[in-house]
Amino acid sequence: MSSWTSLLLRIGDKSPEYGTSSDFKDHIETCFGAVRRELEHSEHDILCFLLQCVEQLPHKIPFYGTLIGLLNLENEEFIETILEKTRDNFQDALDSGNCNKIRVLMRFLTAMMCSKVLQPTSLVVVFETLLSSAATTIDEEKGNPAWQARGDFYVTCVLSCLPWGGSELAEQVPEEIERVMVGIQAYLSFRRHSSDTGLSFFEEDGSGNGIVEKDFLEDLWERTQMLSNSGWKLDSVPRPHLSFEAQLVAGKSYEFGSINAPEQPEPLVQLSGINYGKQKHSAELKYPQRIRRLNIFPSSKTEDMQPIDRFIVEEYLLDVLFFLNGCRKECASYMVGLPVPFRYEYLMAETIFSQLLLLPKPPFKPIYYALVIMDLCKALPGAFPAVVAGAVRTLFDKIAELDMECRIRFILWFSHHLSNFQFIWPWEEWAYVLDLPKWAPQRVFVQEVLEREVRLSYWDKVKQSIENAPALEELLPPKGAPNFRYSVDDDRERTVEHELSMELNNKVKGRQTVREIISWVEESMIPNHGWEVALKVVSQTLLDIGSKSFTHLITVLERYGQVIAQLCPDHDKQVLLIAEVNSYWKNNAQMTAVAIDRMMGYRLLSNLAIVAWVFSPGNVAQFNTSDRPWEVLRNAVSKSYYRICDLRKEVSSLKISVVAAEEAAAKAKADLDAAESKLTLVDGAPVLGENPVRMKRLKSHAEKTKEEEVSVRESLEAKEALLARAHEENETLFLSLYKSFSKVLVERLPDASEVQTLRGLNSIQTDEMSVDLEESSAMEVDNENERTKKSQSNGGKASTAYNVGENEQWCLSTLGYVKAFSRQYSSEIWSYIEKLDAEVFTQSKHPLFLKAVYSGLCRPVNEVSSG
Repeated sequence: MSSWTSLLLRIGDKSPEYGTSSDFKDHIETCFGAVRRELEHSEHDILCFLLQCVEQLPHKIPFYGTLIGLLNLENEEFIETILEKTRDNFQDALDSGNCNKIRVLMRFLTAMMCSKVLQPTSLVVVFETLLSSAATTIDEEKGNPAWQARGDFYVTCVLSCLPWGGSELAEQVPEEIERVMVGIQAYLSFRRHSSDTGLSFFEEDGSGNGIVEKDFLEDLWERTQMLSNSGWKLDSVPRPHLSFEAQLVAGKSYEFGSINAPEQPEPLVQLSGINYGKQKHSAELKYPQRIRRLNIFPSSKTEDMQPIDRFIVEEYLLDVLFFLNGCRKECASYMVGLPVPFRYEYLMAETIFSQLLLLPKPPFKPIYYALVIMDLCKALPGAFPAVVAGAVRTLFDKIAELDMECRIRFILWFSHHLSNFQFIWPWEEWAYVLDLPKWAPQRVFVQEVLEREVRLSYWDKVKQSIENAPALEELLPPKGAPNFRYSVDDDRERTVEHELSMELNNKVKGRQTVREIISWVEESMIPNHGWEVALKVVSQTLLDIGSKSFTHLITVLERYGQVIAQLCPDHDKQVLLIAEVNSYWKNNAQMTAVAIDRMMGYRLLSNLAIVAWVFSPGNVAQFNTSDRPWEVLRNAVSKSYYRICDLRKEVSSLKISVVAAEEAAAKAKADLDAAESKLTLVDGAPVLGENPVRMKRLKSHAEKTKEEEVSVRESLEAKEALLARAHEENETLFLSLYKSFSKVLVERLPDASEVQTLRGLNSIQTDEMSVDLEESSAMEVDNENERTKKSQSNGGKASTAYNVGENEQWCLSTLGYVKAFSRQYSSEIWSYIEKLDAEVFTQSKHPLFLKAVYSGLCRPVNEVSSG
C-alpha cells in the first residue's frame, strides 16, 4: 500500500500509486481511506503536508477540497484546524503582499465551499472585503489611484475564483454573487484603462487609430461574463465533489472568520507627475501582472476552447512553472498531464514563450524556460517539437516588430535550444535573408543566432549545420583567433614595438613583480616611446598572454592589472584601452565582452569609459547590424546595478545586526548593573556571598558586547558611505548614457515636425529602396508554405522587398534599445528622475526619444519636463 504522502501528491495523476485507475472518484476514495487511517497518529504531519500540496500543486485543489469535505464527515476538529491555519496563512499573505499565495488560497476557499465545508456567505464576505479595498484604492479622495495595480490584483483574484465555484454560488447565494458581479462592474467603470505599451512584446505603431484593446482585467471580466451567461458550464475545471454530493451535504459548514485587507497607501497630494509615477512603479513591482498574452498561433489552433478555458489552462501552466521551478522533469510531467479534456500544446507553447519574453522580466531566469521547452519536446516528441518550430517561424516573421529586449532573449534561447538538438534547423527556409540589406532585422537575427551557436560549440560544427544553405556561411562570425598586433608568427616587419612586447613577455614569464614592470614602463618605455605605444604594447601583450582561456585572462589581470591601472588612470585613457581590447579580439565578440567585463570588475575600467567607447563613431555605425557594442553596454550597466543591489542587501543585513548588537549590549549592561547594585547595598561593600568571578565575567561580557556594537555600527557606516558613493556613480552613469543616446539620435532622426511616431519612421522610403522595388519584381517561392523568399517587409506583411532604409532602421533599433534600458533599470532611473528630467528629458528633445524613454518607464508621454 502506498503511503498517504504519495497518494496526496499523486491524486488525479496517472501513477503507480493508484494502479491502473484513472477515475478521479477512485483516487479520492483511496486517498481518503489512507489519510483517515493515519489521522489519529499523524494529524499534525497530515495537516502541514496537505496545506503544502494545496499551495504548491494548485491545479489539484478541487481534489484536495473534495478530500477535506469527506474528512469533515468524520473529524470536525481537524477541519476547524485546517480552516484556522488557512485563515492565518491568508491574512499573512495579504499583509505581506504575497500574490501567489493570496490567489491560490482564494481558490482553495472556493473548493472548500463547493465541498460544503465553507459557507458560501463566508466566501462572498472575502470577495467583498477585497472588492471594497480595491474600490477604495482607486478613489481619489480616500485612496491612492497610483496603487491601482493592487486593486486590479484583488479583483483578478475574485474573478479567477468564479470558474471554480461560480455554479455553486449562483445556485446557493444568487443575490450575493450578483452583488459581487455588480461591484466588479462598478470597479471596472472607475479604474483607469491599463495601456502600458512599454511592456508589449511588439512595438506599438503609435498611429492613434482609435482602437483600444482590452487590458488583462477587462478581458478576464468579459470571459467571466460569457461563462456566467452559459450557466457556469465549462470543461477545464474538474468537479470531483459532484460524485460525492450526497455524502458531503451531511457535513457541517463553517464560517471562515473575518480577514482584513492591508491599510491603504498614503493618498497623493498631487495625482500626476513624478510622485504618481514613482508610486505607480512601486505598486506594479509589488503586484505585477502575471501574464501578458503572446498570440503566436491562429485562433483555429485553440478553437475547441471556450474563452474562459484559455485563462484556466494558462493558470494551470503558470502555477506548475512557478511552484515546480526546481524540478524540471516533474514540471514537464505535470504540464503535459493537466486535468483538462482537450489538447493544449499550442496554448502551452504560447504560455511558456510569453513567460520567456515577459517584460519587464520573467519570474525566473530564461534558462529555466529553455530547459522546460527541451523537456516538453522529449516528453511529447510527436507533437511539441513541431509546435515550437511553428512558434519560431512566426516570431521570426515578426522579428522587426518584436521588442528589442525580447529579440535578444529570443536569439539567446533559440541558439541554446538548437545546441541541445544537434543544431538541426531547416536553414534553407531562411536563406533568402542574404538578399536583404545587412541591417534588415531578419538578416541580423540569423547572423546573431549563428554567432551565439559558435560560442556554444565551435565554428566548423556550426558551418556543418548550415550545409543545406551553404550561402549562409557569409553570416557566420570570423573564426575567433586573436588579432595580436605584435605577432612574430607571420612575415610582418619587426618593429621596436615588437621588441618591447617580447621584452614584456619575458618579464612576465620571469615572474617579475608588478612594481618592477611598472618601473620599467614608466622609466624606459614611456620616456623613449611615448604613452600611446606603452599602452598598446602592455595591453596587447598581456591580453595575448591571457588569451588561452578565461582562466588565463583572469590570472593575468589579477597579477598585472595594476600595470594597466597605472597606465590608464582616467576615462579618456580607458577608452583607448577598450579600443585595444576590441582590436585584439576583433574576431571574437564573446572574448571582447568578457575581457572588458573582467577589467571593469577589477576596477581597471569605469562604466563611464565603457559608455564613451560604445557611443564612439565606429560602434554607433553598427548599432543596427550587430549586438557586439550592446552586449558590452548591457554588461557594464548591469554590473553597476548589481553592485548597488549587493550593497543594499549588505546595508539591510547590517542594520539588523546593529539592532541585535544593541539589544545584546543593553542586556549585558543591565545584567552588570543589576549585579553591581547588589554589591553596593551595604555602604558600598560587597554583599556576603556575591561571586567576584561572576562579576568579572559580567563586566568582560558587557565590554565585549559594547565593542561588538561599535564594530557593527562602524561597518554599517562604511557600507552606507559606499552605497551613497555607488548611487552618485550610478546617477552619473545614467546621465551619461541618456545624453549619449540623445546625442546620437538627434544626429540621425528626421525633424520632429516630419516624424512623431514609429510608424512614420518605418514608412520613410529612400530613393535606393525604390530602385530595389523595381529590381526585385521576380521572386522565388518557397513551395512548402507559399512564402516569397525575398518578402517579409521587416518580418511584417509580405512585400516585394525590404522597404526600410538603413538610417531609419538604425533609428528604430536604437530607440528600441533606449526603451529596453529604461524598462530594465526603471527602479534606478525613477530614483534619479528629477535630475534626468532637468538635464536630459526636456521638451527640447526629440519626441521619439522621449516616447522611448517614457514607454520603458511606463510613464505617460505627456509628462515631459520643461527643464
